[in-house]
Amino acid sequence: MEMHQLRYFAKVAELGNVTRAAEACFVSQPSLSQQIAKLERELGQPLFERLGRGVRLTEAGRLFKRYSDQILSLTEDARTRVADDPDSGRIILAAIPTIAPYYLPGVLTRFAKECPKARLEIVEETTANILRLLGDGDIDLAILALPIQAEHVHTKALFTEELLAVLPTGHPLASKPKVGLKDLVTEPFVVLNEAHCLTGTTMSFCARHSASPLVTAKSHQLLTVLELVRLGQGVSLIPKMAVPKGKDEGREYRSLAGDKPTRTVALAWNRMRYQTQLFKRFVEFLSRG
Repeated sequence: MEMHQLRYFAKVAELGNVTRAAEACFVSQPSLSQQIAKLERELGQPLFERLGRGVRLTEAGRLFKRYSDQILSLTEDARTRVADDPDSGRIILAAIPTIAPYYLPGVLTRFAKECPKARLEIVEETTANILRLLGDGDIDLAILALPIQAEHVHTKALFTEELLAVLPTGHPLASKPKVGLKDLVTEPFVVLNEAHCLTGTTMSFCARHSASPLVTAKSHQLLTVLELVRLGQGVSLIPKMAVPKGKDEGREYRSLAGDKPTRTVALAWNRMRYQTQLFKRFVEFLSRG
C-alpha cells in the first residue's frame, strides 16, 4: 500500500468519478484505475461500486476511508511540522457568507504583501458546516460571528460591528437620520434563511427589545436580500461591512436609535490541532486589524 494510492482513493471517493479524480491528481485515468485496482486486490475487497459514469463507496470502502483519511491527515501534519516555516506554507481559511466577500478581499491583499510565499485557500460555508470542518481537521482557521458552541474550538474576537437598517429609497423611515426598532419591525422584513447566523443575531436583538418582525421573505444570499429591499419588498438589518462603497442606488442605510444591534467577528480554530509558525503569524496579523 503506497501513499499515492491513498491519495487517488481519497480523490475518487470525494468526486465520485474516476475521470475527474484522475484530472485532479494530474494522472491518466488508466493509471489511476490501475492503482485503485491494485489497492483493492491488496485489501481483498472492492472499494467502489461502478455506477455507469460514476462510482460509489462500498461498505468496505467507507470503512477503509476512515483509516485512509487519518493516514493522509497524519502524513500532512508530519510534513508540516518538519517543514515549519513562518514565511511559507498553506492555510485553509473558512468564512461565513456574510463575512467572506466583504472582509476577506482586503485581508488576502494585505497578507499577500506581508507574506508573499504563503498560500491561503478559502472555503465559504455556514457556521454549522464550518464547525464540522474544524472538528474534522479539514480547515485550519475560520472567521465567523460569535457566539458559537463547539467542543475543542477556541475563539479570538477580532472586532465588533454595527448592524444597519437598510430601506428602499423613498421609504418614509429613510427621511430620518436614525430609525427606531419599533418603527422598523412594523415593516415587512427580508432575512437570510435560518442556516445563517445573521438571522439569529437579528431575531435575538428584536426579542431582547420585545419586538417581533414580520418576516415575509428569506434568502440564501445577502445580495438577494439587498435586491429585495431595493425592489420595495421589505426592510432588513445588515452588517456594516456589507454596505456598498459610494452611492447605492435604490437603498438607504441608517443606524438604529438607542441600543444598536451588533455582531462580534472572531477567529476560530481547533485547539487540538498543531499550530504551525505560519498559522501563528496569520493569527497575529489578523489580531493587529
